[in-house]
Amino acid sequence: MLVMKFGGTSVEDATAMQRVVEIVKRELPNKILVVLSACSGVTNELIRTAHSVRDGSEKSALEIVDYIQSRHKTIAEELLKDLFLEKVSLQIDVLCNEIRNIVRGVNLLGELTSRSMDTITSYGERLSTLIFNAALEQESISTLLFDARKIMVTDATFGSAQPVFEKIKLNVDKYLKPAIEKNSIVVTQGFIGATEEGFTTTIGRGGSDYSAAIFGAFLDAEVIQIWTDVDGMMTADPRIVPDAKLIDVISFDEAAELAYFGAKVLHPNTILPAVDKNIPVKILNSRQPDVSGTIIIKESGKGQVSIVKSIASKKNIIVINVSSSRMFLAYGFLAKLFAIFANYKKSVDVVSTSEVSVSVTIDNDTDLSEIEKQLKEIGDIRIERNKAIVCVVGKGMKKTSGIAARVFTALAKAEINIEMISEGASEINITFVVDQNYADEAVRVLHREFFPN
Repeated sequence: MLVMKFGGTSVEDATAMQRVVEIVKRELPNKILVVLSACSGVTNELIRTAHSVRDGSEKSALEIVDYIQSRHKTIAEELLKDLFLEKVSLQIDVLCNEIRNIVRGVNLLGELTSRSMDTITSYGERLSTLIFNAALEQESISTLLFDARKIMVTDATFGSAQPVFEKIKLNVDKYLKPAIEKNSIVVTQGFIGATEEGFTTTIGRGGSDYSAAIFGAFLDAEVIQIWTDVDGMMTADPRIVPDAKLIDVISFDEAAELAYFGAKVLHPNTILPAVDKNIPVKILNSRQPDVSGTIIIKESGKGQVSIVKSIASKKNIIVINVSSSRMFLAYGFLAKLFAIFANYKKSVDVVSTSEVSVSVTIDNDTDLSEIEKQLKEIGDIRIERNKAIVCVVGKGMKKTSGIAARVFTALAKAEINIEMISEGASEINITFVVDQNYADEAVRVLHREFFPN
């Protein structure tokens, strides 16, 4: 039993979809669940549709829907023939007319709710899976298009809904497993779900990876394949380091750190359901399907000395420094400080402390003015913008002498100033903050240090 998830660029047009059909066919006679994203760029167009009608331009919104309809019809016309094309073309019309009706309703009410936004953005995946499933049927493959909303039960936090795992497991056992038993391939959507009351939800941008991992966990899949437009996880971002190397095997913990600190190959939450079931996750390139990719497993190899695996960076970071003499030998100070961030649901990436000060990083300035006001009640505040986090990741670094020395010596030789360090909380990363202007050079310097040609 395999789960194969394909991202937006893997199904962006008819040529890409046909390539995916061939990739999936190679895995037969395995039982396969295919999880698809929307065609590349379509979710953004749907968001633009919603924003246009919200801002009072129903005409512009309907013009975008016309474009979305035309694009999917073009893909269908290039991919499908005869009755398959005729059937899908009519279904595309039905779905796009549904979007138009929602647009008119939003315009009439003069309000775009988060629930309406989720409903509108759900159509990207519903359209892509419709066409792709027909392409498989055209190849005389036993396949079934399955609505993910029947199984992906979530709460009502529209826009970033949280899966309700107990309900999902029940639905997988009741509906999805029998469907897979009866068909060689089942095609479903990533990213979307529904509340228990049946209202459509989305689980956040990049959520298709998460969907695939959840389905794979409850199906006890042998492997969860994440097909994208890169060869796998790399020793650095190849846009920064052109000679970055492919990582063949990496641990779950290492992959999660890299995902969180800027390696955008997969959604960080993708790791979690697979970790629980110890299911390998394989990152593969749909444009180069014969490349071996990266396999993510619970441990990267017993007895294997794994030191530095990759260097990641995250830009547009804000550093908040809080200083207070009341912190010295006092209890409860940090609790008060982090409660302020928690009240605004603000994630803190990096923390560094001394006797009378705390430095933290956040990755956006939403609600920052309100947070600043409350922080000023407990100490003196200094805010620094345009910073970057650089993270050196590798299992076993804490127990290997000299790694930190090599990191900081290499940066010192390159005259790159380190403004904040967080090390010791995890044995698999050394994290520090530099001025954003020096972030790329810091990554290149460290890559040369640990991955010499």
